[in-house]
Amino acid sequence: MTQRLDESTAAKPSGGALDRYFKISERGSTLGTEVRAGVVTFFAMAYIVILNPLILGTAEDSAGNTLGIPQVAAATALAAGVMTIAFGLIARYPFGIATGLGLNTLVAVTLVAGEGLTWPEAMGLVVLDGIVIVILAVSGFRTAVFRAIPPAMKASIGVGIGMFIAMIGLVDAGFVTRVPDAAMTTVPVQLGDGGSINAWPTLVFIIGLIICGTMVVRKIRGGLFIGILATTIIAMIVEAVVGAGSSAENPGGWSLAVPALPTSFGGLPDLSIVGDVNLFGAFTRIGVVAATMLVFTLVLANFFDAMGTMTALGKQGNLVDENNELPDMKKSLVVEGAGAIVGGVTSSSSATVFADSAAGVGDGARTGLANIVTGVLFLLAMFLTPLYEVVPIEAAAPVLVIVGAMMMAQVIDIDFSKFHIALPAFLTIVVMPMTYSIANGIGVGFIAFTLMTVAAGKIREVHWIMWLISALFVVYFAMDPIMALLG
Repeated sequence: MTQRLDESTAAKPSGGALDRYFKISERGSTLGTEVRAGVVTFFAMAYIVILNPLILGTAEDSAGNTLGIPQVAAATALAAGVMTIAFGLIARYPFGIATGLGLNTLVAVTLVAGEGLTWPEAMGLVVLDGIVIVILAVSGFRTAVFRAIPPAMKASIGVGIGMFIAMIGLVDAGFVTRVPDAAMTTVPVQLGDGGSINAWPTLVFIIGLIICGTMVVRKIRGGLFIGILATTIIAMIVEAVVGAGSSAENPGGWSLAVPALPTSFGGLPDLSIVGDVNLFGAFTRIGVVAATMLVFTLVLANFFDAMGTMTALGKQGNLVDENNELPDMKKSLVVEGAGAIVGGVTSSSSATVFADSAAGVGDGARTGLANIVTGVLFLLAMFLTPLYEVVPIEAAAPVLVIVGAMMMAQVIDIDFSKFHIALPAFLTIVVMPMTYSIANGIGVGFIAFTLMTVAAGKIREVHWIMWLISALFVVYFAMDPIMALLG
């Protein structure tokens, strides 16, 4: 890799409008390097086209409707293609954009399953989330809010979301299950079934976790994507031999899709869910305060992930200035914020900068031209949606655990020796997976941070924005009795 980058740096400027617009030679890259690295980024990110449909496509909303796996797959590829190309053309950095893991789980588990919203209503809140983020980015307030949140709390949010994502993967794969009649036992969950792994799909998950983990350890380009494909092939072989079938028919069967050969391998994408958005329906269904808090939660979850990811990728590619900030940061944040709008409109959930873009940056990507290549490949992927229906959740769940482990790395940024920091961070991290809610974790953590910092005699270290956020979450947690009093 070092040799390739040295060659790129030594390359002579190629000249021309393309070179000048994307600053290819100025950033020490070449046309060939950008094209190759763009393909690498696609394969590093492509798993989201398989994984997102399994998270969003099968869950029923309060009206009994599902988005559908082929529909979400096509919409996910469309949103990723459009936004990755837009980011490349406007921001001119090699950072791919696609549906954010954690954000899609928040939409499926909290907004739809937890709050009882319909899919159009939930996606309406995602669109509003994007509008708010764009406004904050344009005004410069997004940077101000980012600076108001203590670094330890930013890190704890990332770690908490990582644990939440990993928990989702372990539960979906049947590796962790609810104990029957948990009220009569000392623990609410158990390993596998009765404390042992006795289901073929769960065994396939374990094999997939080993494969994906090995891919990451060996730093294989597109390793997570390859891992899902390899695990799916293993699942298909297992199903052909043992015939486990669906869990609806067999307790030891596959949780969602049963791995079997599709009737077709390609076709026109089904984009029927694109545009199916109810912008203000959630406000009518659950009330203005509750809906507003959900939008706030989406904004908060989206907020820190994107800025932190862009900064990290910029450092990796030596694209930051002397202050460790990307030049034209505001432009990048505006375009990234628009990803939530596009994600909501396409019903694929909020699209944000993908940390997996690090694969392309590591392979030499330095400009937005690499993004153009990545985006075009995503658009082509829309025509392969029939293939996604054969992927069982047990084959995709290992990626959730792997990504969760990656996000845990941020724990080193938390100073646990100071208890007024340790307790809020700890609560943020554990409340998310334990309550299956990112919003709950953020709210409990922020309230605890404000109170513990005051208790430590450091009231001046609490920014007024933190007071505001904490107060809003107090209202959020007390919403039922407040609404009862108002009623």
